[in-house]
Amino acid sequence: MISAPQAFNACSASMAVAPDWPGGFLSHLFVYVIGIIIFVLGSVIIFIWLERRLIGRFQARYGPNRSGPAGIFQPIADVLKILTKEDNVPAKSDKLVFWLAPIVAFTPVLLAFAVIPFWDGASLVDLNIGILYVLAVSSVASIGIFMAGWSSNNKYSLIAAMRDTAQFISYEIPMVLSIVGVVLITGSLSLTDIVNAQSVPFILLQPLGFFIYFTSSLAEINRCPFDLLEADSELVSGFNIELSGMKFAMFFLTEYSEAALLSVIVTTLFLGGWNGPFLPPFIWFLIKVFAVFFLVVWIRATLARLRIDQVMSFAWKFLLPLALINLLITSAQVVFWPGAPAWSLMIINLLFMIVFIILLSRLFNPGGKKIAA
Repeated sequence: MISAPQAFNACSASMAVAPDWPGGFLSHLFVYVIGIIIFVLGSVIIFIWLERRLIGRFQARYGPNRSGPAGIFQPIADVLKILTKEDNVPAKSDKLVFWLAPIVAFTPVLLAFAVIPFWDGASLVDLNIGILYVLAVSSVASIGIFMAGWSSNNKYSLIAAMRDTAQFISYEIPMVLSIVGVVLITGSLSLTDIVNAQSVPFILLQPLGFFIYFTSSLAEINRCPFDLLEADSELVSGFNIELSGMKFAMFFLTEYSEAALLSVIVTTLFLGGWNGPFLPPFIWFLIKVFAVFFLVVWIRATLARLRIDQVMSFAWKFLLPLALINLLITSAQVVFWPGAPAWSLMIINLLFMIVFIILLSRLFNPGGKKIAA
């Protein structure tokens, strides 16, 4: 049998800690855990402020401009307001599940950042199955949402939680299939290896994969145009009807943490991670992360919400066939044309993307009929 110290040393070795790291494994763990928490919470605060300012500009109006210069203290004011609200718990709710739901929803998102390489060698742990770990851990967040809806003892929150879970499962399939194309090209599941393999960003070699992953991720984190799951007119807000105070704040934090995780994963898989000229690697990483979030906000300010039946049809009738086509094309290129020049793959895959999106869009029927006035 392996003793506890031997298991601890083996775990420390698997973390690939630099031999000259002062304090060894424990200091490495402490510094990176604190760093990840600061990065996530800091990103959430900046994203909340940035989204409001950008939406204001997109809609030709002012964003927050009263709390501090350019409204930079508005997210802090929002946090204080939410935290000072009374924490009401429904009398007939399952109180233990109701209390655990926001923790179950937020913790997996935070754990997913453990394998994110902010620059070469700068991660809590470099797993050789890093992207598989991210997919497995982040999928647990939907359980917290269902727990909140079921434990509230409210039929509207339960219906909303079931719709949220159905959407999550539906879009998980094309999202995973789009990542397989990146894995086939790289030959590794390690996020560090994926970044190092991108002498040309994979958004150019896998444009269809990027489109599928980004669109599926928007639906996964309940962002526009897939955010009808929290509809005031239909479900009195959604799964979080009965939540207030700190519990509501935790789900609000989870939503923006997932947006940060989406931006980070897209940067890592498709935008070359920390790679870039002149500037320090971490600065390039941040620039790309905020560029992806800008795209998320731009889409929210531009597109209208889809009905829930249209959302589900889009996943199964449009994105899933596209994901299978992308997987087939990428597999053929890896097997039969392994030494192809990057520029030729860029042109071919871009043409494939345009052709198949136009073709499937003509065949795609979102379902439903117009309702007469």
